[in-house]
Amino acid sequence: MSDARKRFVRLAEARTNKVLKDISSLSNLSNRSNYSYTEEDVKKIFGAINSEIKKAQSKFDSNLKSGTGDEFKL
Repeated sequence: MSDARKRFVRLAEARTNKVLKDISSLSNLSNRSNYSYTEEDVKKIFGAINSEIKKAQSKFDSNLKSGTGDEFKL
């Protein structure tokens, strides 16, 4: 396994686990016994999260497609 691959795997696992932990922590805010929030609050939170996920996925997708050779070149 190349160094670049090892570095990617190490960082991707660590960062993904951090995101999953943070999402789990965020879900703790759903307890109405401890917190007060509106439907609009929830929409803003998940709108922001979904927007960032789409941006990140788009970057991966465009980088994968750029190496396919499908582009026109002279």
